[in-house]
Amino acid sequence: MRREYIDSMPNLHATWLSRLRQPWDAALQALPSQCAICRRWPAERLCADCLARWAQASHRCLRCALHLPAPTPLCGACLRQPPSLAACVAAVDYAYPWQQLIGDFKFRADIGLARSLGRLLAEHAPAQPLLQSCDALIPVPASARRLRERGFDHTLLLARALSRQLPCSLEIRSHAVQRQHTDMPQHVLSRHQRLRQLRGVFQVPPAHAEAIKSQHLLLFDDVMTTGATLNALAGSLLQAGAASVSALVIARTP
Repeated sequence: MRREYIDSMPNLHATWLSRLRQPWDAALQALPSQCAICRRWPAERLCADCLARWAQASHRCLRCALHLPAPTPLCGACLRQPPSLAACVAAVDYAYPWQQLIGDFKFRADIGLARSLGRLLAEHAPAQPLLQSCDALIPVPASARRLRERGFDHTLLLARALSRQLPCSLEIRSHAVQRQHTDMPQHVLSRHQRLRQLRGVFQVPPAHAEAIKSQHLLLFDDVMTTGATLNALAGSLLQAGAASVSALVIARTP
């Protein structure tokens, strides 16, 4: 049986509780929990002290989210070869403790972390302009085979958790792009191999092509490594008529 978890009580087999909405959300958030980082009890899954220590905003390249010394706006690679993305924001580095937390959520089905990770992005100041100006949020799609292996769509769950915590919920278009299965997971490949493997992987179905024309779209993913996946997806959307494509990710590989 597939399990779902509520954020305030990790690893609780509570399918019916996870489907509750307002006005019960506030009560559920008040339930005691244990911080997933420092293990303090009682606390939220990501306590305020850990967020203050591990989630400080830092200056990054506006197009690929790599760390840069302020006030430099773009890294050398983006100056030499501008990516398809108009902008990219990452909340944290893909390092301790976020590497472990994202792994728990994505590969070990601790789905309750979705709400806290969504809140991390909703409250991340550099992400606000992208969230306020986009017409729709597009979670990076997984292939049908990857979905069967994992048992759930992790980017869609995170996108929904993010949207629910915004003042005005964003439209989520999870079917705007289809993804073909790739033989090798992207994280084990070099940048050159990633780019080669991603050729023709993303396609905009004809039924959704008209809806994205002249739209300002925001891609959403959990981890950005080289940016190959996001740029390939952005290229497909721009070719289909999107006005601009930006990206928002939880973590960026340093």
